[in-house]
Amino acid sequence: MSNPGEADATPITSLRQLADFIAVGSKPAANWRIGTEHEKFGFRHADYTMPAYEPRGIRAILEGLAQYDAEPILDRGNPIGLKQGAASISLEPAGQLELSGAAVETLHDTHDEMQEHFRQVRAVSEKLELGFAPLGFHPINTREQMPWMPKGRYAIMRAYMPKVGTRGLDMMTRTCTVQVNLDYGTEDDMRRKLRLSLALQPLATALFANSPFLEGKPNGLQSGRAHAWLDTDNARSGIPEVMFDPGFDFLRYATWMVDAVPMYFVYRDGKYSDVAGARFRDFMDGKIPALAGQTATIGDFADHMTTVFTDVRLKRFLEMRGADAGSPAMMVAQSALWVGLLYDDAATAAAGKLAAKISWQDAVALRDAVPAQGLSAKVPSSGASLRDIGRDALAIARDGLRARARKDAAGRDEAIYLDPLDAIIAGAPNQAEHWLARYNGAWGGDVRRIFAEAAI
Repeated sequence: MSNPGEADATPITSLRQLADFIAVGSKPAANWRIGTEHEKFGFRHADYTMPAYEPRGIRAILEGLAQYDAEPILDRGNPIGLKQGAASISLEPAGQLELSGAAVETLHDTHDEMQEHFRQVRAVSEKLELGFAPLGFHPINTREQMPWMPKGRYAIMRAYMPKVGTRGLDMMTRTCTVQVNLDYGTEDDMRRKLRLSLALQPLATALFANSPFLEGKPNGLQSGRAHAWLDTDNARSGIPEVMFDPGFDFLRYATWMVDAVPMYFVYRDGKYSDVAGARFRDFMDGKIPALAGQTATIGDFADHMTTVFTDVRLKRFLEMRGADAGSPAMMVAQSALWVGLLYDDAATAAAGKLAAKISWQDAVALRDAVPAQGLSAKVPSSGASLRDIGRDALAIARDGLRARARKDAAGRDEAIYLDPLDAIIAGAPNQAEHWLARYNGAWGGDVRRIFAEAAI
């Protein structure tokens, strides 16, 4: 989750101003970049427990990582992240460690950035007898056993989440994801990319499912992370119908944001004001008593945008949010899938035709079905399985990456990063199925062994 800090104090005077603020993200194709974010759970080697902030826990990890040309990000004097050049390291609510990668040109750069980050984390964590494992849902801890980090916005969310869903605290503390952030060229380009990526997001959830355990036992699901999102806070998550509207644009999005997405907070002078549940429009109109005398600014709106958790999030770029964190190869594959579909015109056109067969109702039904059914889930209106759709989508993505023709030092293009997905579509086990086989076989029912095998 993002940290506040867009300190644009420009007063908001109209919805069009907000739409224009988002539209600034439009870029010519030559300037499109790839930004990958990924999270992982810490664990103590001695007993597999999740490390708290301190002592000898997450704070010590951040302090150790500061040696790699990084500057601390503070919240009330506590280090809660690092700025590392064009990248940043942040904490999810229970101390899940997140790298928000730099905006890079190729998937080869993404791969190298990820490997260097893992090298740094290993070097620091081994001295503390800690490890990190990227998994979609914590496999052994109860909700009550998860630690909490000293971030002001998380205290507000912790109090609010149980009022709007049954699984919000699980989402905050017991899940990890991998995301890729991609650019759009124009408002029309944003609309077509958002529409097709929302329709195909359940496919990504199925391909990258990596959370089949709950509190030490199989949970009957392939993605416990995706299941948690089904009842977290539906006013700000999921697949909103408005985004499938043919007339959807930046103005419609800004209007939806200020009218339909409840606020969490306003951040001023290093402090959070808890206004959870209030409408941003009421803030703009001076109708929130707790914010009397304060003027809504563009910076406030930028912070509010970070509290939207739709399966694809629109900001000044598009965030693909449907996948569980997983092995390094699978996390690069997640970026490769969407780069292949969205960064070549011919591929995007072909993917758009594929996604057009999935209505909003279909997408919502698939989102509900995928946590348990994975690639076997079927589009209600056509009966096509996600495995069948995935076969076509991967072929399109591979063509898109080959057309980009971005080669590494060995002369290989970016399509190499799709190889793990081709195997899954062809019938190999996905990550969740792999772990279940280990649980029922070599592990003898001891889920804790997943930490050593999944560790970065």
